[in-house]
Amino acid sequence: MTQPRASVESLGQALAEPRRLRILLELLGGVPLPAGALAARIGVAPSTVSGHLARLQEAGLVRVEQRGRARCAMLADPSVAEAVEALLRMSAEPAVASWSGNDRRLAMRRARSCYDHLAGDLGIAMTDHLVAHGWVDPDVGSASAPVDRIARGLGLALTLAESPRPLVRGCTDWTARRSHLAGRLGAAILTALLTEGWLTRRRDDRSLRITPRGEEGFALFGIRILG
Repeated sequence: MTQPRASVESLGQALAEPRRLRILLELLGGVPLPAGALAARIGVAPSTVSGHLARLQEAGLVRVEQRGRARCAMLADPSVAEAVEALLRMSAEPAVASWSGNDRRLAMRRARSCYDHLAGDLGIAMTDHLVAHGWVDPDVGSASAPVDRIARGLGLALTLAESPRPLVRGCTDWTARRSHLAGRLGAAILTALLTEGWLTRRRDDRSLRITPRGEEGFALFGIRILG
């Protein structure tokens, strides 16, 4: 059964606490996280995170599921990710005061997961590649070729999830302010890049690391992301 939508007032109350917004930002990577991992990332006690998760779950913004011995949190659905991305586009990037913070920021700009699809400089470059080959429309609003043809052109095994979500959707990148590919096709491409070992997830945030195999593969597309 679909959970009823929360009222605007309830959503506002749930988002009024900055640490709850931090939790949503951490979950924007699309990977379910237990309270302990979220607590370590935002610098509070696990019990504090559990209380915030309960409030976010009540507002329909997150889901919490039992996975083995851990209870893991995730964004409730793609619409929550879209809303969080919209907030990011409206806000300034936080200041950094260390070399490690600057390195993390650069890594996020290069390549990161945006819920279930690829974002950052690499996401935009991949989208430009799809458009240049006539596989996706220039406005990133629809596909111009069958998915099996796109898969052959990329040399990747693409498996589309069964979902009412659109096949192709443009998502405005909050760092570059340009559209990257989202929708079921965007999700299938990111899944394939991770499965094929072109990309790996970093442990502490949602940035993605390009592997040596990925560097070779992206080079065939004419894509080279420095750093």
